[in-house]
Amino acid sequence: MPDQLKALSGLSYFELMRHDITFPLYVEVDEICNLACPASPIHYQSDPVQTTKTSVHGAINMPGLARRVKAKIFQASASEVYGDPHIHPQTESYRGNVSCIGLRSCYDEGKRCAETLFFDYHRQHGLNIKVARIFNTYGPHMHPDDGRVVSNFIIQALRGDPVTIYGDGSQTRSFCYVDDLTEAFIRFMDSPDDFTGPVNLGNPREFTILELAEKIIRLTGSCSEIVFSSLPSDDPKQRQPDIRLAKEKLGWEPEIPLEEGLRRTIKYFDALLAKNKTGLKN
Repeated sequence: MPDQLKALSGLSYFELMRHDITFPLYVEVDEICNLACPASPIHYQSDPVQTTKTSVHGAINMPGLARRVKAKIFQASASEVYGDPHIHPQTESYRGNVSCIGLRSCYDEGKRCAETLFFDYHRQHGLNIKVARIFNTYGPHMHPDDGRVVSNFIIQALRGDPVTIYGDGSQTRSFCYVDDLTEAFIRFMDSPDDFTGPVNLGNPREFTILELAEKIIRLTGSCSEIVFSSLPSDDPKQRQPDIRLAKEKLGWEPEIPLEEGLRRTIKYFDALLAKNKTGLKN
């Protein structure tokens, strides 16, 4: 069982089920939060067909379940629906610039199709939906080998390895700490039924990837050098959410600055690496 769930395992109203979302699920529930899909490029590109099936079949099966039991359902969409955007920052009305045949398409187009299915269920069957477009999120309990930029940089810096930047580091991202994002989820699910989204959830503070690398090296006290490698195909040049809708409808905006969130995340990974090192010695 993942460490995050161990604290819940003794609660009488908690049940952990293992299920493949590409198959129908038959349970009795009041609310559903569908976050099922690998989100890091390494993971979702390792089996792109299954990634697409997870998003698309999942967006058929989960709304089907919600319709049967009359449950409210949350869909975790992603900023990837905007692709490599031509407008900046990205608003919910922007339709995106997305390749349907690239290496990232299994994730990007899967999320776009999922949104289509959710809104069709809403219009055709009156399903109570909540669709959130999640921007880069980070924090403790990320997988050390998930290939995301924050965890990659922290692990490399803590080990004293070169910190690898793909491209020249001028591409931008906006990083939201996980506690802030969780608060947004809760507020969104508690919002009036007529607010379906899609709504951008993320931190509007924008940083270049080079700035992120330099911050992490400084916060870890690492002697790692920064090295540059070729940029993967279809990698977006800019990513920044316009969160005016979330502010208006949810009264929400992120509170945890990047440096504070990075310190907490570095502390987690430092302890994890120390624990793994001790385990190897034993």
